[in-house]
Amino acid sequence: MATEAELTGELERLRACVAQVTGALVVDDDGRVLARDVSGTVQHPLGPRTADALRAALHLAAAAGHGTAHELLVRADHGWVGAYTAGPSAALALVTAPQANVGRLRLEARRSSTRISALIEGAPGPQENTRP
Repeated sequence: MATEAELTGELERLRACVAQVTGALVVDDDGRVLARDVSGTVQHPLGPRTADALRAALHLAAAAGHGTAHELLVRADHGWVGAYTAGPSAALALVTAPQANVGRLRLEARRSSTRISALIEGAPGPQENTRP
């Protein structure tokens, strides 16, 4: 099982890659926050709502006959909110500024969710590409 510091380190890496991310959380499947990296204070129930939203996305994908949902991205008045599965028992929640590059956000969120899953499950995560 990953430590909070390891999970927070991954969130910090993600926020360094996508500057418009203003908040990132790792939550368990009950919505309990395992790690956070946020600007300012988060005073809303983002953890539990992320778990709820991913459950709804799973049901929606299944009803459409498209298998298992892995991500949910919502455009809102003041930016984007994303939820990505991170293995069988956790999720990555992201909040961004309105001008976020959504393609870059999705790419980096998928990478981070894979790393978070590996950290939580205790498996070695994917290695960074270190070619010159």
